[in-house]
Amino acid sequence: MVEIKFLAQVDTEKCTGCGKCANVCPTQAIQVKDKKAQVEDPQCLACPNCVDICPEEAIRKIPRVEPLVFGVDYREVDQTELVELCRKAHLHPQQWLCLCTATRVRDGAAAVLKGAKTPEEIALMTGIRSGCSAYCLMTSMRLLEAYGVELEQPKGYRWYKTTQTLWNVSEEMIKKYPGYFLEEDKDVFRPF
Repeated sequence: MVEIKFLAQVDTEKCTGCGKCANVCPTQAIQVKDKKAQVEDPQCLACPNCVDICPEEAIRKIPRVEPLVFGVDYREVDQTELVELCRKAHLHPQQWLCLCTATRVRDGAAAVLKGAKTPEEIALMTGIRSGCSAYCLMTSMRLLEAYGVELEQPKGYRWYKTTQTLWNVSEEMIKKYPGYFLEEDKDVFRPF
């Protein structure tokens, strides 16, 4: 379970409506309306992105009256399907999906199996992306793509496909550099 105790708040006197905050919000909780940023409370995970990018220092975090609690019980989905999805994504179920929230890949996989179709939906089901929001974006995208979801990057958003892993090295490169034992390393990382 992830507990979100804070909420982003916009100082409308300082806000110029530039939209930078909306483009870095991991759950699309910020929209610019009438040239002012507005935060949708139940969607805000209180990550630092909007606060850090605002050139006018118009956004700050305030305590929530009641914390939001997120979490997916991975035991509620078919475990064979969960493991197969993780395999296709080249992720181990016990591996970290989000380091900042200590959320495991199995929880993100369960969110996908329960219907999440975007990284934002995985975040709103599990509470991930409330810290740095970068690492878990990439692992979420891998899970979704492994499930067959065709992702479409929202306009203006900063999505980065994935970090390069052993699974992204082409067969051509593996053959070109046999001394690096890349094929053998794949066997080491297939523990499940």
